[in-house]
Amino acid sequence: MIRKLVLAGAITGLLAVPALAEPIEGVWLRPSTGALVRFQPCGGGFCGIVQSGEYKGKSIGTMTGSGGSYTGKITDLAENKTYKGKAKVNGGTMSLQGCVLGGLICKGEDWQRQ
Repeated sequence: MIRKLVLAGAITGLLAVPALAEPIEGVWLRPSTGALVRFQPCGGGFCGIVQSGEYKGKSIGTMTGSGGSYTGKITDLAENKTYKGKAKVNGGTMSLQGCVLGGLICKGEDWQRQ
């Protein structure tokens, strides 16, 4: 019985790790502009706020998700256009994309955690 409880606890612990392993929270460098963007908790998701450069203090959008996969809306501040967004966090890299036509056409870049 104790063996089963220990095994169940270990499996539960392993399943919880991916959800905590790849948070979007933190400061990210957008290489194309050199701007720093902080993703922080807000309203049940994560808001991206520009920390440096021309658009400092502006929101680039909101993402929801966990475990390394996030979706939401991303605003290109230079064009003042909002797109359906998706992000994948893998260690110190976040692949962030804005998409149109229901996700058929996406454009993005890889950001680095600071």
